[in-house]
Amino acid sequence: MNTLLNKWYKNHALVYKILLFLVTTLFIVYLFPKTGKFRYSFEKGKPWQSETLLAPFNFAIKKSQDEIDKERIEVEESSSIYFETDATIKNVVLSDYIQRFNQTFKDSSYLKIQDSDLYNKGRSLINELYNNGVLDSEYNYSDRKSITLVSSNTIKKELKYGELYEISELRQLVEKHFNSGISIEKRNRMMSVFFDVIKPNIKINDNLTQQALEEELSKIALTRGSIEKDQLIISKGQVVEDTQFDILDSLKSEYESQVWNSANYNWVLVAYTLLVALALLMLLLFLRKYRLEVFLNNTKVTFIFFNIALMILLTTLVINYNSQYIYVVPLCILPLILKAFFDARLGLFAHVLTVLLLGFIVPNSYEYMFLQIIAGIVTILTVSELYKRANLFISVGQITFIYIIAYFAFFVIHEGQITSLKWEVFGLFIICGLATLFVQPLIYIYEKIFGLVSDVSLLELSDTNTKLLKELSNRAPGTFHHSLNVANLAEASANEIGANAMLVRVGALYHDIGKMKNPTYFTENQSTGINPHDELSSRESAKIIIDHTINGIEIAKKHKLPDRVIDFIRTHHGTSLVYYFYMKEKSSNENVDITDFMYPGPKPFSKETAILMMCDSVEAASKSLKEPTSTKINEFVDNIINKQMESGQFLNADITFKEIQSIKKVLKLKLANIYHLRIEYPE
Repeated sequence: MNTLLNKWYKNHALVYKILLFLVTTLFIVYLFPKTGKFRYSFEKGKPWQSETLLAPFNFAIKKSQDEIDKERIEVEESSSIYFETDATIKNVVLSDYIQRFNQTFKDSSYLKIQDSDLYNKGRSLINELYNNGVLDSEYNYSDRKSITLVSSNTIKKELKYGELYEISELRQLVEKHFNSGISIEKRNRMMSVFFDVIKPNIKINDNLTQQALEEELSKIALTRGSIEKDQLIISKGQVVEDTQFDILDSLKSEYESQVWNSANYNWVLVAYTLLVALALLMLLLFLRKYRLEVFLNNTKVTFIFFNIALMILLTTLVINYNSQYIYVVPLCILPLILKAFFDARLGLFAHVLTVLLLGFIVPNSYEYMFLQIIAGIVTILTVSELYKRANLFISVGQITFIYIIAYFAFFVIHEGQITSLKWEVFGLFIICGLATLFVQPLIYIYEKIFGLVSDVSLLELSDTNTKLLKELSNRAPGTFHHSLNVANLAEASANEIGANAMLVRVGALYHDIGKMKNPTYFTENQSTGINPHDELSSRESAKIIIDHTINGIEIAKKHKLPDRVIDFIRTHHGTSLVYYFYMKEKSSNENVDITDFMYPGPKPFSKETAILMMCDSVEAASKSLKEPTSTKINEFVDNIINKQMESGQFLNADITFKEIQSIKKVLKLKLANIYHLRIEYPE
C-alpha cells in the first residue's frame, strides 16, 4: 500500500495531466452536436469533386426557404379575413334616426315627417349602409381582399373588403346621396343627423382569422418530390446546378436531422472522442518537446486547456442560439492571451488546434477555418508589446480588416457577384473586433486566478516608484543604483538576442532586494568607508553575502512578486563562489570546505536569467576598473563571462555560444559608453 502511495505521489503531476486531458476531451465531445454530419462539401455552380453519389436512402427534396416564403405570402394574401357583424345595431340606428330627424326638422313645414321624401331618402341610405355593414375602424386591406361576415361564429355571407363602408367615407356618401333636389341647408342638417346616429356594426374577428390562416399555412408542403434509394444524384465532375443543389442540400439536411440512435450513438461518440483526444494530445506533445517548462507546470497546462474549452463553449452557445452570429465570437482572444503569458508559437499552435476542433460544429467549416486561421496568424504577427494600448487597437483594426477582406473574397467566389452582399456580416466582424479588446481586463483576471504574469504586469513592476523599489532606494541606495545599471545592460542584451527584454529588466530591478536586510555589508552601500566585514570571520561574511538571495526571495514573496521575477533573485548568482572570502579563509585554513562559500543555486535556466547573471557580474566588477580603456574593458568582460561558462553556470539555460558572444559585444559597448572612452588625440 505504501509503495502504491509513493508511486502516486511521485507521479501526481502526470496523473493530474491525464485527468485534465480526459475531462477536457469529454467536455468538448459533450458540446458537439448529437446529429449526423454530411461528409461532402459542395457549391452551386461548381463541379462535384467527390465520387459519383447515389442516394443512400429514400428522402424527400426540400423546398428552398425562398420557395416556402413565396408560398406563405400567397397564402396570406389569399386567406379570408373574418369580420363579426352585429345585427341589432341597425334597429338601434333606425330608432335614433327617427328621433334625431324629428328634432332636426321640427320647424319644418312638413306635417307628416315620416311620409316625406327626405326622410325616406335618409332611411334608404341607412338600409344601404347596413346591408353589408359599417366598419369600426380602417383596416389596411385591398378592396379585392376576400372577407367573410360571421355572426355568433356562424357564416352569414362572403364578399370583398371594398363592399364594406368605413366611417371616414360617411361624409362623401351623404353628400352624394343628397346631392340633387335638396337645398344646401337641408343637406347640412341631414349630414349632422347621420353623423350622430350612424354606428359601426362590423369588427374584425382575430381568433377566426388567425385560425383560418394557420390552417392554410399548415397545408403548405415543405417538400417537392422524392429521391429513391440508389438513385443517381450527381456524377463526378458534373456541375452542381439548381436541381442538383436542392437535392444535395436536402440530403445534407436529412443527415443533420438524424439524431444519433442507440445503434450508432456509441460508435460516433467513440469516433469524436478519438479525434478530440488526438488534437489535445498533439498539444501536450508540443508542450513536452518545445515548452518543457510549461508542460511541467500543471497550472499553466490547465490554463491553456481551460481557454481552449472556453472558446469552444462560447462558439457552441452562439451556434445553438443562431449560427448567423458565429463571427461575433472573438476567437482571436485565444492567441492573444497565450502570447501574452507564453509566446507566439504556442499561441498560434493552440489557436490552430482549436479552429480544427470547431470545424466539427460550425456551418461552412472550410470557410470558417480559413478565416480564423488567417486571423490568428495576423494576430500573432501584428500584436507586439500588448501592454501598449495603441498597439492593441491597431492590431484589432488589422484583424477586423482581414476578416472583412477574406469574407468578401469567399462571398464573390460562392455567388459570382456582389449585388446580394450581406453587409450585416461586416457589422458582426466589427463587433468581434470590439469584443477582442476585452483581452486587457481578461489578462488581469487570469493573472489573479492562475497566478501568471504578463507583460502588462511586468510594465507595472518596472516602475521605480513602486513601494518595494522605493524602499530599496532609501535603505540601500548603492544597490538601487547598481540594479538600475544592470537593468539597462540586461535590457539591451535581451533585445540583441531576441529574449524577453521587459522580463529581464524587471528581474534586474528586483534581483538584489535581499541586500536591504544588511545593506552596509555590501560595498556599494558603504559610504562612510567603514567595512563591517573587518569584525567578522570569512565564513560569517560569506554567509551574509550568500544569504542576500534567500532574504530576497522572502521579501519578494512577502510583497507577492510573480514567480517569474523571483526566479531572477534565486538564480542570479547560480552556484558561483564568493571568491574573496573563500581565498581569505583558505589562506589561514587549507582544509576549508568550498561548498560553504558557494551560492545554493539553482543555475540560470532560461536566456533571461542567464543574461542577468552576466550583466550583474560585469556591472559589479566594473567598479574596480582603474583607468579603463577599450582593451581593458574587452578583456575584463571576456574574463568574467568565460569563467561563468567554465564553471558550468549556463548549462541549464537555452542560450547558445553565438548569443553569448552577442551579449559580450553589447556589454563592451555599453561599458565603453559609461566610462566615456574617447579616441586619444595627439598633442
